[in-house]
Amino acid sequence: MNEYIPVSGVVACHICPRRYYFERSEEREEPPRYTVCKQVSMHLGEPLEAERIWQEVLCVLPDAPPEAREFLDECVAACRETAWQTPVQTDLAVESDLLGIRGRIDKVFSDGTFAVTRSSTAPKAGVYGTDRLRVACYVACLRETLGRAVTGGYVEYVASGTCRFVEPQPRDRREMIRAIRAAKRVVAGDIPPRPLRAPCDGCPHSERCTTGPRRLSDLF
Repeated sequence: MNEYIPVSGVVACHICPRRYYFERSEEREEPPRYTVCKQVSMHLGEPLEAERIWQEVLCVLPDAPPEAREFLDECVAACRETAWQTPVQTDLAVESDLLGIRGRIDKVFSDGTFAVTRSSTAPKAGVYGTDRLRVACYVACLRETLGRAVTGGYVEYVASGTCRFVEPQPRDRREMIRAIRAAKRVVAGDIPPRPLRAPCDGCPHSERCTTGPRRLSDLF
């Protein structure tokens, strides 16, 4: 059976397949910022009680730093200024056999749309390119999982109290297919070449990437 690529892996390969090569087998801790946004998101559409949400954050992430509480208060204040839909289901596991990808959608609404929760602040207009790609992946997965048409989904920028709708376009789906193909090559053991305009600044794998990864078979 072929291995399914997580949507996060598709996005990672879109950014840099070489970085995905290094990170695929690593255990990654959930950032406190994401934990806060995720828990705030779970209460959107109802009165927001900061102290109650903070206790949930500590339950999920007992070692959350004090600055996470300050960030939570900022998120709550921002989100109180926006009207939010109430989901009919949360954390829905979805997959696409056709594309070989799977993921977990944060929220599904009664009108057939969905939302993904992000911890980044919102751009001045629209959504980030990586979030367009996420939505494109989830649209494809949701269509197969539920067997019905899905036009697009929302991106919740909780830190900004903003929710924006995305309807994937052909260029987004092309980027999705390209990233999926790159991810599948990584899973198969291929070492991806470094992109011509690789986002190397701040990458934690810069040294390893410069010296070059090697296959295990190359050592024998």
